[in-house]
Amino acid sequence: MSIKSDSRHLYLQVIDRLKQDIEKGIYREKEKLPSEFELAKKLGVSRATLREALRILEEESVIIRRHGVGTFVNAKPLFTSGIEQLKSVTSMIEDAGMTPGTKFLHSQTLAPTEADIRRFSCTEDDLIVVSERVRTANEEPVVYCIDKIPEKILPESFTKGQESIFKILEAESHRRITYAVAQIEPLGYHEKISPILKCDPETALLVLKQMHYDESDEPILFSVNYFKADKFEFNVLRKRI
Repeated sequence: MSIKSDSRHLYLQVIDRLKQDIEKGIYREKEKLPSEFELAKKLGVSRATLREALRILEEESVIIRRHGVGTFVNAKPLFTSGIEQLKSVTSMIEDAGMTPGTKFLHSQTLAPTEADIRRFSCTEDDLIVVSERVRTANEEPVVYCIDKIPEKILPESFTKGQESIFKILEAESHRRITYAVAQIEPLGYHEKISPILKCDPETALLVLKQMHYDESDEPILFSVNYFKADKFEFNVLRKRI
């Protein structure tokens, strides 16, 4: 059925119509849209008008175009958070109404690297616990976590299968994380991590590197988290000064 004409530009009407069709489930997440020729004919518009609408929808991340393959409906993020809000992965999953889980991969206690000595202001004699885990939401893998903590900070009761390190440090080590310095960057397919997170070849990752500090401004946790970009969305509030 073609779109009904109104006073707005035709490409804006096409955008609204396609968004409505996606909301109604006519086109589902990760589903390939009809060809430009078929879609333009169905909507009763020119291919030039359709292309302008698709260009804007791609900018809004509603669709994704794969060169030589076609146009697909983008998956909506399950988890949205302001990057200025310091939340644990556990809290983010719980806030989305899902059940967090942990798949422990391995942990080892190592001598600090030069970068660790700078990060934690520790000595060469201090030991660093490095833990690698996969965090799940309703048993689906969504984040690959690498955490580094000075061994002297961890409680003796620390076990590898525990979920929120934030809660462990606060409840058992009496060290409350109050802020973090973060760096976020996009990453394409990762040979090791993407298969573990069950990513499609075209699914990107968002890498969040954070140095966490306690109430005394002491660095106590360095984390590198690989988030599935089709599941997580981070935004930031920027104010003019």
